[in-house]
Order: sequence, then C-alpha cells, then structure tokens
Amino acid sequence: MRMNLVLELLDVPGQLVDALEPIGRLGANIVAVIHQRDVKTEQGTVPVQITIEGDKDTLNHVLSALEDENICIIAVDGVLRKERIMSILIGNIVDQDVKSTVDMLNALDGVNVADFNLKMSDYPKNSAARILIEAESGKRKEVLKKIKEVGKSKEFLVINEV
Repeated sequence: MRMNLVLELLDVPGQLVDALEPIGRLGANIVAVIHQRDVKTEQGTVPVQITIEGDKDTLNHVLSALEDENICIIAVDGVLRKERIMSILIGNIVDQDVKSTVDMLNALDGVNVADFNLKMSDYPKNSAARILIEAESGKRKEVLKKIKEVGKSKEFLVINEV
C-alpha cells in the first residue's frame, strides 16, 4: 500500500535525512521525495512531499515514529492533519499576562500555540503579538471562537486570518 505524506521541515542541514531515517529503519520503501528548498512556508520551513510503500502496520509505525521525533506531518494522503491558524492581538498584552493568554489557547484539546512573537513598540500602552496555532484538522472554528473570547476578556483587538 502507498501513502503520501507532506512533512514540514526546518531549513537546516540534516533535517531531511532525519525525517527519512525512521522510514527506512522500519521497513517502508521510499518511492518519491519532492524537496524544494526555495519553496518555504511563512515560518521559513520547507514542505517536503514523500511517497512511501509498505503494509498497513509498517506505515502506521512510520507515522508514529515521525511524530515521536517531533517531525511535523502536515498531511497524509491529501488529508490535513494539522491546521495552522495565525492571529494578531493588539493591546496591553504584557500587562494582561502572556502566559495566561497562551495557556487559555493551549487548554483546547488538540490545540497548541506553536509560535508567539511579541512587539512592544508603544509599551506599556500597546503591544502586538502574532500567534501561530497548530490545531487538529476540523478545529478551526473552535480555535477562532476561543481567540475571540480571549481577546474580549483581555480587551485586545483581534485580527484573524481569513
């Protein structure tokens, strides 16, 4: 059986080799690898398409091994596994406690704040944060609703991607 994966790798030497290692070690065959370093995501990572072959158990072991090695699997056979949601918060973010804001979002099942960039240009009056959230497929509405609730409770202006 064949499986098509889309992985998201850092653009540093050795990342592709690290991602391919568990595939071979567990007995799956690599059919194709499309790795274009000049194509990058907003986070500067490289999406890599890999087609592998093996029996169902072997392929499931490969998926588990990749996850155990913290290799981000974006899609399996064209089905998104994680959605990335970008939001911007504007307001008195530092005084409203960055940790509690992140904790409120991380409290959702299957949701993780993957990146949080803070800009304190007009501190203490205003600051801005760009938040990148990774969520299990199908959780977008729930995450956007939670971000809106957090923004309202902390009096932030919330700008969500469309």
